[in-house]
Parts: sequence; C-alpha cells; structure tokens
Amino acid sequence: MGILDVHILLVEDDLSIADSLREGLIRYGFDVDHVTTGSAALAADNPDVVLLDLGLPDMDGLDVCRRLRSHSAVPIIVITARGDEVDTVAGLEVGADDYVAKPFGVREIIARIRAVTRRTSATAQDTEGRLRVGSVEVDTAARRVFCGGEEVPLAPKEFDLLSTLVERPGTVLTRESLIDTVWDTHWFGSTRTLDVHVAALRQKLAGSLTITTVRGVGFRLDRS
Repeated sequence: MGILDVHILLVEDDLSIADSLREGLIRYGFDVDHVTTGSAALAADNPDVVLLDLGLPDMDGLDVCRRLRSHSAVPIIVITARGDEVDTVAGLEVGADDYVAKPFGVREIIARIRAVTRRTSATAQDTEGRLRVGSVEVDTAARRVFCGGEEVPLAPKEFDLLSTLVERPGTVLTRESLIDTVWDTHWFGSTRTLDVHVAALRQKLAGSLTITTVRGVGFRLDRS
C-alpha cells in the first residue's frame, strides 16, 4: 500500500487541531475524511487508518475504539493528552495499534501511519499457519521458528511470546496483555519474567527483528 493509496479517517472535535492536521496530511498526499463524533466514525466507510481522539463530545473514544475493533482490523492510532498514561494503556488494551500524545507534529503522525500500514502489509499468514515478518518465519502449527532459513531453537514461552508479537508487528502491546496471553490471566508471578523472555528473543533474533520497549506501556516488534 503506497502512501498515496492511504485513506485516513480523522476523528477529532477540536477544529483547530483537525484543520491543521488534515491540511498537513493532504499536503503529504493522503486522502483524509474528517468527522467530529464517535457515531460518525462508526458509520464511516472502510478507512485504511483511523486517527482517533479519545475526548469526543457524544461518546467515550475508548468505546469507539472497542466497537471498531470488534468488526474490523483497521489500524487505529489514538490521540491522547500529553502524559495521560491511563488513557494510553486503556486504548491499547481495547485494540488500538499505536498512540500519539498532544501536542504533536504532522511528521510524527505520518511516521505512525507508515508504521501501522507497514504492519498491515508486511505480515503474511499462509494456510499452513506460518507467520512471516522480514526474514523470520514462525510455524505456529509445528512450533518452530526460522530465520533466513535456519531454525532458531526457542523455549516454549519464548515461542509463545514471539508468536504473539509477530501477529501484530509495529503494534505496541501492553505488558499486561502479553502476560495474559503468554502466561495466564491469573498470573501472579513477577513481571520480570516477561523482561527475561524479551531479552532472550532479542539475543536470538538480533539483526532480524527488533523488540522495542515503550516505556510505561509495553513492547513493539519491528523489522531490523
């Protein structure tokens, strides 16, 4: 998907922010529709990316995100107030792919858009249950990982963690969601366990994949 093919749905009720952002995105070649309410966002036709402000006049932006995600895999980037970590984490937990904090520049937004659209186009899953990101292939059926054609031995939880990250490359996954998925929703052990497994994957897949730490939130998988 080229940059000129990306149709953006901007959901923002602050007209001064919306007008400036819409103008900047159009200048860079994006097709942009702007709505000011959650209900209008839910009624929009098949955008490629949604930029979603959480402070909407008619409904909670988190509810909009949750409802969009319930029926669509469209990449969602939430817009939050600077330093509002609670809303940031909540947005990611209900299905947002990334977030940007106000105030922000158009170039930052474009970088986030490129990242989430790259995720959409870069991940391929064939009928045999293989996931690929860059030179790394994860065979979910056989529980085997290959990097450049060579098998990489992983411990069981390392495999589970990598599989979870590879399913949504370029997406920030919260620490809580990773622990719930890879370990258990009732896990009471130290969250340090997650950091240990991330460190092991970084070492074993160095040069092929990068697992980026997003401070206070979680981790994001990127192609090196």
